[in-house]
Amino acid sequence: MGQKFDALSDRLIEFIQQQHIFFVGTATEDSRVNISPKGMDSLRVLTPNRVIWLNVTGSGNETAGHIQQLPRMTVMFTAFHGKPMILRLYGTAKVIHHNDAEWSDLYHLFDALPGARQIFDLSIELVQTSCGMAVPYYAYQGEREQLNNWAEKKGVEGIEDYWREKNAKTIDGIVTDIEDKNLS
Repeated sequence: MGQKFDALSDRLIEFIQQQHIFFVGTATEDSRVNISPKGMDSLRVLTPNRVIWLNVTGSGNETAGHIQQLPRMTVMFTAFHGKPMILRLYGTAKVIHHNDAEWSDLYHLFDALPGARQIFDLSIELVQTSCGMAVPYYAYQGEREQLNNWAEKKGVEGIEDYWREKNAKTIDGIVTDIEDKNLS
């Protein structure tokens, strides 16, 4: 059943590297809780207590707004094939924008994705596993290319306009700093 750890073991790192999807949960003291699915080979384990993930342009920007006000984050993985398991990483995160010094240090760790807007850096404070026996089996069929195609078609200027229009504030009106920290 469930276990708690101070850091990721080699076995858990291997489990993460096999997953095609993960889920990110954030909230401020008084905002809605946001849970967002992520894929696109966008997560890297840097150490047993640190993961980063590349965030691409989407319809909202809740995670960035939340983290800049209250930096707690939970990342969850679950086995959809093989032995059942749910893995949660609890910790403190920071958002790294294009204009931040860390961007150039970390962005090269990912394949370039059109519309890349932030990197989230999670310092892991608690690792928890649970059984996952109620999670159904699902088969991975491949990545969806619609978001990449959309971002490529928009181009850099179109993405920046989209950030201004759709990503500058969360659904609760929290400023995401995407304009000040990503646009020159």
